[in-house]
Amino acid sequence: MTTLVKPNLDRPVASPQDLVDYLAHAAKPRERWGIGAELEKLVVDERTGEAASFEQIERFLGSLEQSGRWQGIREEGRLIALVGKTSSITLEPGGQMELSGRLCPDIHCCQVDFARHIDQVLATAKTEGLAFLGLGVQPFSPLTGIDLVPKERYGVMAPYMKRTGEMGLRMMKQTASLQVNLDFSDEADCIAKLRLSLSLAPLLYALFANSPILEGRPSGFLSTRGEIWSRTDPDRTGLIPPLFEEGAGFAAYVDWALDVPMYFIARRGTFLDMTKERFTFRRFMAEGFAGHRPLLADWDLHLSTLFPEARLRPQIEIRSADSLLPEQTMAMAALVKGLLYGEESRQEIWALFRNQDAAERDRLWRQSWRLGLKTPMGKRTLREVALEALDIARRGLRAERKRDAGGADESIYLEGIEEIAESGVTLAERLLAQWTGSRREQLATLMAHCRFGG
Repeated sequence: MTTLVKPNLDRPVASPQDLVDYLAHAAKPRERWGIGAELEKLVVDERTGEAASFEQIERFLGSLEQSGRWQGIREEGRLIALVGKTSSITLEPGGQMELSGRLCPDIHCCQVDFARHIDQVLATAKTEGLAFLGLGVQPFSPLTGIDLVPKERYGVMAPYMKRTGEMGLRMMKQTASLQVNLDFSDEADCIAKLRLSLSLAPLLYALFANSPILEGRPSGFLSTRGEIWSRTDPDRTGLIPPLFEEGAGFAAYVDWALDVPMYFIARRGTFLDMTKERFTFRRFMAEGFAGHRPLLADWDLHLSTLFPEARLRPQIEIRSADSLLPEQTMAMAALVKGLLYGEESRQEIWALFRNQDAAERDRLWRQSWRLGLKTPMGKRTLREVALEALDIARRGLRAERKRDAGGADESIYLEGIEEIAESGVTLAERLLAQWTGSRREQLATLMAHCRFGG
């Protein structure tokens, strides 16, 4: 999801500097900064709560395509995505449905796009017997009960995931998240934002924890998605420690990415599997692969297969929140924009995190999806940090002076999570408190908790 004009992706890569330049090309002047949201939803059978089959999802996409508002994208004759005038609908490996909207000038614009999308998909879902859940993990279906979407790239990734960690297939098939995309003005601005985004990951996990159920039972985590991701692939996930070293710039991100094993390259419309041995991008540059030399397109594709808590694609993408209820979805965008887009706000929130060392960052990160807002951070808890962060973000958004037709600024989107921070009780804990009774009663609880459209 981007309106970024990328350089010529067919250009050969001659040196690491070409990769640094590719990231630098994404810089924009302050007046052109935007914000984007990528919203994943779990798709389930409304009668059972089980993950919808790919056949059900494909029929649903076909119905949307027939409306004339979307153009279908197919692989081997199977409908796997839709493209509209300003947005797209794509499928994650387990059929999770993602809306990628345009890069908007403000959150009001994002909300309008999101509301329009939800209205469209809900109207069609009723005829197909499907429901959409704003939840971070499939609540009932085991791995064996979830179809793998027939996309060629997933056919390469799935076998590799079995070898890299304990939960790679769970990540692919069972999790759903919310991502926010931000712009930067230059290298220093980018690294400052990226470093802060990584530091904020524990706060985002705690505040937006919304996945406490796995395969019908409490998992022991408030964000089970966080635990799954941490046990997926240590090469390409986590907090990117080199970015916290003094003097880190684009080259630090490039060096980290160069040593992550590659999944594939695309040539003549097909993916060439590179997972049979540890084949990093650095090695690809030195040796080539199957007679092919690296292109900027290969680097662009490789960047899309890296999954740290915040990454460059080459815009900044923040990835730490569970999928949420519709009324809270824009709260994530509002929080990170309010904290990161104003220099005063960014310095104020960074002051809370800048003295942490690598061990403290890692401890806080791992505890956040277990303990939520009760996670200790120094002499405080993440609940207290969340309240301070919301106050900083609110002031930052008001200073932006981006108003909707009714005159409201973007701080209105924080209202959906202010009560969570004030009470210290996460969405996950609220769902757990009601998780009793028969499977039928649990399904009713689940639908009341997070079904789109009520």
